[in-house]
Amino acid sequence: MIIVEGEVGGKKYREPFSKGVMSRSIIRAEMEPNKAYSLATQIENELKSQNIKIIKISELIEIVVRVLNEEDPEVAKKYGLWKSIRKSEDPLIILIGGASGIGTSSISFEIANRLGIKNMISTDMIREVMRKIVSKQLCPTLFESSYTADQALTTPAPPEFDRTLLGFKDHVDTVSVGINGVIERSIKEGISIVIEGVHIVPGFIDESLIEKPNVHVFILSLTDEEIHKSRFYSRCRQLWARRPLKRYLNNFTAIRKTHDYIQSQANKYSVPVIENIDVTTTIDTIIEQIIQDKESEKIIQS
Repeated sequence: MIIVEGEVGGKKYREPFSKGVMSRSIIRAEMEPNKAYSLATQIENELKSQNIKIIKISELIEIVVRVLNEEDPEVAKKYGLWKSIRKSEDPLIILIGGASGIGTSSISFEIANRLGIKNMISTDMIREVMRKIVSKQLCPTLFESSYTADQALTTPAPPEFDRTLLGFKDHVDTVSVGINGVIERSIKEGISIVIEGVHIVPGFIDESLIEKPNVHVFILSLTDEEIHKSRFYSRCRQLWARRPLKRYLNNFTAIRKTHDYIQSQANKYSVPVIENIDVTTTIDTIIEQIIQDKESEKIIQS
């Protein structure tokens, strides 16, 4: 039996080498499952041929990267990025925002899967919980969608303000209280999590939280309105989707207003804005940015 030695939070551990675990980690770097298992077997055979009984996790990673480089340099690069993120002892908290239909849910799912993050929550779920504890009379915009919140405003908007955005800001401001709570709890409990949704708007989330080096914020956008609109057709064709296409299309102008506002807030607060045309490119950009942030933090600390 080959034993792998590692360290987490200053505590050393030992565990048996597993082809299954190894292949899953390679799959996260976008390698086909059968090929990933074949390479994991190849690595195991190499260790056995060298009569290695105990190996440090850092040494094992070097072997994996070498084998992957021989097979597919691009996969090797992605594997190295994934491993460098996983080495962090602090919980990894990723916030992904964007207007309705922009693709925050699908991107967040892929990011969580790629980085091995088991916890993911949408801001819509946070909003639903808040609806159970806050009355409609106290906060009427909370009980509307983000793009129809203006319909619940109880006072007329001043002429110089856009009513759609006024309702949206009030809606987001309320839900941000719950988002702050989830971030604070994740940091306190050491839980890595991906939080996604339209309510992730720079300027509304507690600045002291998003400035932490292990908290990363991204905004997704779609410059082409027709591509954005086509996402709603795709979403509503899904068998599990219960949201009517007509509602989205009737409110598309309002949704685009929130899209532009979220992006302007991201630019104002220097939050990365990613054009979400291609899923793979978006995921790679997010992961590479996280790595870059971590490298920058190391330079500052040194």
